[in-house]
Amino acid sequence: MHRTHTCGELRAEHIGQTVTLSGWVQTRRDFGGMTFIDLRDRYGITQLGFNEEQDKELNTRARSLGREFVVKVHGEVIERSNKNDKIPTGNIEIKVTAFKVLNASLTPPFTIENDTDGGEEIRLKYRYLDLRRNPIQEKLVLRSKLNKAVRDYLNDADFIDVETPYLIKSTPEGARDFVVPSRMNEGQYYALPQSPQTFKQLLMVSGLDKYYQIVKCFRDEDFRADRQPEFTQIDCEMSFVERDDVLDTFEGMIRSVFKSVKDLELGDIPKLTYDEAMRRFGSDKPDMRFGMELVDLDDVAKGNGFGVFDNAGSVVAINVTGGNKYTRKELDAFTDWVKRPQIGALGLIYCRVNEDGSYKSSVDKFFDQEKLAQWAEKSDSKANDLILVLSGETEKVRKQMNELRLHIGDLEGLRPKDKFAACWVVDFPLVEYDEESDKWHAMHHPFTSPIPADRDKMETDPGTVKANAYDMAINGMEVGGGSIRIHDKTLQKRMFDLLGFTPEEAQEQFGFLMNAFEYGAPPHGGIAFGLDRLAAILTGTDSIRDVIAFPKNNMGRDIMIDAPAPLNADQKKELGMP
Repeated sequence: MHRTHTCGELRAEHIGQTVTLSGWVQTRRDFGGMTFIDLRDRYGITQLGFNEEQDKELNTRARSLGREFVVKVHGEVIERSNKNDKIPTGNIEIKVTAFKVLNASLTPPFTIENDTDGGEEIRLKYRYLDLRRNPIQEKLVLRSKLNKAVRDYLNDADFIDVETPYLIKSTPEGARDFVVPSRMNEGQYYALPQSPQTFKQLLMVSGLDKYYQIVKCFRDEDFRADRQPEFTQIDCEMSFVERDDVLDTFEGMIRSVFKSVKDLELGDIPKLTYDEAMRRFGSDKPDMRFGMELVDLDDVAKGNGFGVFDNAGSVVAINVTGGNKYTRKELDAFTDWVKRPQIGALGLIYCRVNEDGSYKSSVDKFFDQEKLAQWAEKSDSKANDLILVLSGETEKVRKQMNELRLHIGDLEGLRPKDKFAACWVVDFPLVEYDEESDKWHAMHHPFTSPIPADRDKMETDPGTVKANAYDMAINGMEVGGGSIRIHDKTLQKRMFDLLGFTPEEAQEQFGFLMNAFEYGAPPHGGIAFGLDRLAAILTGTDSIRDVIAFPKNNMGRDIMIDAPAPLNADQKKELGMP
């Protein structure tokens, strides 16, 4: 008989019914003449009961079942004597009258439970077993809901789902390409797309007006928690739009996703310029769940004979509300933390705001009470607060203070995984200068349009030109980014010139797009969201590996199937490879 119910379905109202369940043996507990087994499937766990007095042979057979055996059981739903309020099926159990082993199992290399004893490498090697665990399955279920919510919103907004090719031409997009040799065109290579950027622009030239695709993208870059060599984008483009049209549409999408997937209403989503975000938070993806904003102390900290401040580009502070509780030992630990190579600060200054209104700082020799009071006023510090100060080159010190702000935020419990805050960051620099190559590089990509007011400065002062670009950040992670594109060939040529492309190089790399622009390209803009990152944020995990069914490890290897792997001699010969 086929299964009549899942292992998470039965309740007290089913008592007395005869049912058939199928699943995996989670645990077996032997109590003399009785045996209890927890049977698991993706829907939950149901306890099975065997009684030697009622059926000695059945009880003996049950004791032979090992962890992860696949079984089908038949029996009656009865009230459970020792109820378990930790699981939905905890009021009932199955009095088993027959069962069949569908498949035996070796002893798994780690426990397949919510809190497993397996390290990440062993779990990735046996990922098909790791995927049986509830926490992983729940994340994949949420990812599936996220996919559906995105598609529902965009389909309702008249977007067209269009697939673009995976075997394309290598183009410079900021990261290294994965390349695929062509057997039929010896010595030539396809590249896997880092994004469908040029194709979605061509779709706008084609008149499709609103495009989207939930699509795999590929980048051969160094790995960390939020990177994989293959990742998934929600890729979108719209014609005849300006920036606010795009922001309004996709702010609506994000709000719809949070409502559909988490039943949460997102609060206000402020719009910050890049310059404002860096000044207030030291980051172009600020965590807006808490305040503790950066404060510029230049006018009250410089000019007092303290060279560390006087010779710095900027003196930047944060106020830690109630932070006077931290001991001197803990403050020394903060100093050690910011001096780590990955942060790179030379030191940390502190100032305690005492309950009696006095101040105690690590630079009392240079700053009297009146001067420290100015620090407190500037940083809006009150009794029992703590002012932390860094100084140095402006851009670097802001980024360093952002890291300290996030660290303190974690210690203070200001960044809970179940709280969400989003923001837009707009008006990024169009280009950044790379001293090593002695060239300007696009901050986003070569098709990003400068804001109209700055176009006259592209040749004379490119470093000050702002891009008509935008990112969305949630909880301090960039989840999406895009821009209004360049749609006329004259402006695109100026951009290629600025980036150091010769006309021949531009034609070779992007001639197909430039040619398309000769046939009436509409104004267009778009955005791409990282589906993996969105899923990670929504599930409260720090690594996108947790929301990908079969991820790679930190070396870019799939250790389950042992890839990448060498080609055999015949394959190499076919491809014209040595």
